[in-house]
Amino acid sequence: MPAESGPGSRRRLTDAGFVLDTRSLGRKPGSMKTLQRSVTVSEKIGLDLVAVPVGAEVQLDLTLQSVSEGVLVIGSVSAPLAGECSRCLESFTEELTMQVTELFAYPDSVTEQTTEEDEIHRLIDDMIDLEPVVVDAVGLELPLQPLCEPDCPGLCAECGVRMAIAGSDHGHEILDPRWAGLAKFTAESPGTGGPAAELN
Repeated sequence: MPAESGPGSRRRLTDAGFVLDTRSLGRKPGSMKTLQRSVTVSEKIGLDLVAVPVGAEVQLDLTLQSVSEGVLVIGSVSAPLAGECSRCLESFTEELTMQVTELFAYPDSVTEQTTEEDEIHRLIDDMIDLEPVVVDAVGLELPLQPLCEPDCPGLCAECGVRMAIAGSDHGHEILDPRWAGLAKFTAESPGTGGPAAELN
């Protein structure tokens, strides 16, 4: 039976993508190594209105440091974003750069033995799977209501045109519905006077 199948088994990790091999780092506290890597994402990372799109290149610029309880990962993650403005509904792109600091506990460490499975990340066969960290960090960094510009004026409430391209003189005459009948009468009978004309 393959190592990654069967009840209670775990996925075998290889040094590629978001998976980082720490064997060359060793376990001596204070040992460090730097790593730069570009990862092509196969699934969207983010929210409904804004996310790192499929096929995007995520740039990792990291330092791995051995500490007594595990490996500390510190550095930056950069990725392109594609989204839809929550005000004007236009598509937009921008760049996301965020800092990450995460401890991955050794399997035999006190930290690993005294924490719940979902409380801290763990090394598996000396490998670090950084993908859950990146996914969680991106989700926390992105706004629930993204904007193409901080001062996006949105859409005209009357006609739906983008106010950013409509011009400063864009507007609509709002007629009180109580006067709609009178306005229709005036439009159909040009030249006829109003109540004042009937008095003459």
